[in-house]
Amino acid sequence: MGFNLTFKKDINELQSDAAHNHDLKRTLSAWNLVALGIGAIIGAGLFSLTGIAAADHAGPAVSISFVIAAVGCAFAGLCYAEFASMIPVAGSAYTYSYATLGELFAWIIGWDLVLEYAVGAATVAISWSAYLVKFLEYFKVHLPHWMMASPWQVVKMADGTEVSGIINIPAMVIVFAASFLLIVGIQESARANAIIVFLKVAVVIVFIGLGFMYINYDNLDPFIPANTGTFGSFGWSGIFRGAALVFFAFIGFDAVSTAAQEAKNPQKDMPIGILGSLAVCTVLYVLFSFVMTGVANYTEFKGAAAPVAVAIDHMNIAWLKPAINLAIIAGYSSVILVMLLGQSRVFFTMSKDGLLPKLFSESHPKYKTPWKSNLLFAVLVAVFAGLAPITLVGEMTSIGTLFAFVMVCAGVIILRKSDPDRPRPFKTPLVPLVPILGIVACTALMLSLDLEHWARLIIWLAIGLVVYYGYSVKNSKVRQAARKS
Repeated sequence: MGFNLTFKKDINELQSDAAHNHDLKRTLSAWNLVALGIGAIIGAGLFSLTGIAAADHAGPAVSISFVIAAVGCAFAGLCYAEFASMIPVAGSAYTYSYATLGELFAWIIGWDLVLEYAVGAATVAISWSAYLVKFLEYFKVHLPHWMMASPWQVVKMADGTEVSGIINIPAMVIVFAASFLLIVGIQESARANAIIVFLKVAVVIVFIGLGFMYINYDNLDPFIPANTGTFGSFGWSGIFRGAALVFFAFIGFDAVSTAAQEAKNPQKDMPIGILGSLAVCTVLYVLFSFVMTGVANYTEFKGAAAPVAVAIDHMNIAWLKPAINLAIIAGYSSVILVMLLGQSRVFFTMSKDGLLPKLFSESHPKYKTPWKSNLLFAVLVAVFAGLAPITLVGEMTSIGTLFAFVMVCAGVIILRKSDPDRPRPFKTPLVPLVPILGIVACTALMLSLDLEHWARLIIWLAIGLVVYYGYSVKNSKVRQAARKS
């Protein structure tokens, strides 16, 4: 009985718990949730992946690639919206899997998301530090090299020399700052995130608005460059290959669902937060890519380390480069904040279910936040960011997040068959077609990732299974209730 994989959480109990549990404070509005989504989605990927996809795959038609990627991401987003409105608790994909696929699948998803959020936050913090150093150099402020990178990371100084660091202090500072915000309150964190989101979206809109005045329409002709004879190298196959690449610029909306237990009106506001953030980002991405490839010819982005800078050079606006740099810093700040939010909320829910030690689900008596979980991850992620020999190349690709997307899409199909009459404040349209398309799209992207991502996933899951069978099986509240009945 202890190893039966069919133990599931009762949805009625989940809904009752969501309605009556006050461990976390319900203060987030629909706007707060949309801002959280935008905060998680818009990182530096917009500024890097756009140029790569245009130069290597789609040309000016990269804007079509963004539309296709958005549609693919919307399949999973619609499934998340159904679950988040129906089961408004903090666990996101972990809880949805627990209710539909069983405890073992839920554990795998929860355990994997914790790693994805931790590695993601640390990696983004390291890149945040690099952009901060570059931004300060615009104002002739030069930080000492020992505090800009880990001992295993080489730093290129302003004079061109390369040196190694000792510890990446800016990366650690941003992790602790984000964690402090999360500890003192979700509303305070949401306000800070809203300010950051406003800043980075404002810079993106300024780039789009000014860029339209500098578009050379010869750069957009032909809009879809002829295929070179190789699949994925321009033409329509290149547009779809570009869509697979820029898909990763949309990942992050799922973190909105981890805040469901802190939403004022989750049945109504969670779908708005998830789908609204996707819609806003799609519009910005399409306009941004259209302007970027209109201002500079897509061939100029080939091999460019900072493709947006190439476009800005054509616009000849000196202050726009530091403004874009500031937008990237702001973008990364909100990504770190939302990743640490999602991580602590998943751990909080797993702990409430008995699968992890109780201390992770203890909320602060005043702030009503899982402060012990926030504090633990602040230290672990900050140490990793300060000392680990990792850098960010393009946008972090998240195999675990894609895996969670697949499980959520599958869960919608399963629950529609097993419990078709249950009230659903938001219903995913065209079931099972939409969830199946979501599964296909996300599985295809998982298969496109390299062995490094798969190896990390498998090793981490192996460690997780040891913890699960060594601790969680014995302490699972669902299993304990089943034994008593």
